[in-house]
Amino acid sequence: MLDVLHSDRFVDTAPTEVHATLLEEGTYLCSPRTMYRILTSSHEVRERRDHLRHPAYVKPELLATAPNQVWSWDITKLKGPRKWVYYHLYVLLDIFSRYVVGWMLAQSESGRLAQRLIEESCDKQNIEPGQLAIHADRGGPMISKGLGQLLADLGIDKSHSRPHVSNDNPFSESHFRTLKYRPEFPDRFGSPEHARDICRALFPWYNDEHHHSGLAFLTPATVHHGRAHEVLEVRYRTRLAAYAAHPERFINGPPQREKLPEAVWINPPKNTTHQVAPESTIVRPDDPEVVPIVSSCRSLASSPAFSASTIEAAQ
Repeated sequence: MLDVLHSDRFVDTAPTEVHATLLEEGTYLCSPRTMYRILTSSHEVRERRDHLRHPAYVKPELLATAPNQVWSWDITKLKGPRKWVYYHLYVLLDIFSRYVVGWMLAQSESGRLAQRLIEESCDKQNIEPGQLAIHADRGGPMISKGLGQLLADLGIDKSHSRPHVSNDNPFSESHFRTLKYRPEFPDRFGSPEHARDICRALFPWYNDEHHHSGLAFLTPATVHHGRAHEVLEVRYRTRLAAYAAHPERFINGPPQREKLPEAVWINPPKNTTHQVAPESTIVRPDDPEVVPIVSSCRSLASSPAFSASTIEAAQ
């Protein structure tokens, strides 16, 4: 069969053409699919056109079991006063506590500004080498050479989403949606100062007042600064007192203690944990044992989130 396909007559002809021509001449050697299998076994099948071949990107899998182990960051555009005018909001988010550890408003996307934000945020959170992994998509500032060198110098592992896969960065995407659905968030911002004023009010609300559904309705600051157990205990005792006064109102029996998620994933391995949201997972007591990617974590800093509100776009 190879000799026929290699002949001068058919050397530049597709197997389907060869098959059709031979049938019209009263000859049947094999099916077109068999011809392709024979050519494949001889390493003679490839794309004839010079198409760009994209590398196979590995799905990122990150696990956080405490604050300051995995951060996610992204940049979103805020509409300016007129068409084609945008301001750029940079946000660093701890995926375990959902706490905004740093934010910045600028008039452009810049790897240099991202370096400053990450470096100062790590300093305020007392991040040690080998403690933290930072996840982002593949935008220009995220994959810039300068930022990569900074992360290497700080001993921070970097992780990137696969191209065109928004689910690889779900926490940042969800955070931006929460902010933009707030009543005080306008359709357009009149100026950079207007945008900064709104952000200065939104981020304290998000960190200190917003009760997050993924955190047993605790605030991000409560979880990030290690006060979750204390607050959950107060809630439990309050419900116990209500149950003692009116047990008939609790149709499911005595109240149970709420539990904070023990671990949070970006892209959990399949058949390992219980899914609670698209591409994010918490570990239940009956799940198989999991080992965090980061084994050490220093004491949490109590300083407020970094706000580089005076930074302008790089000239």
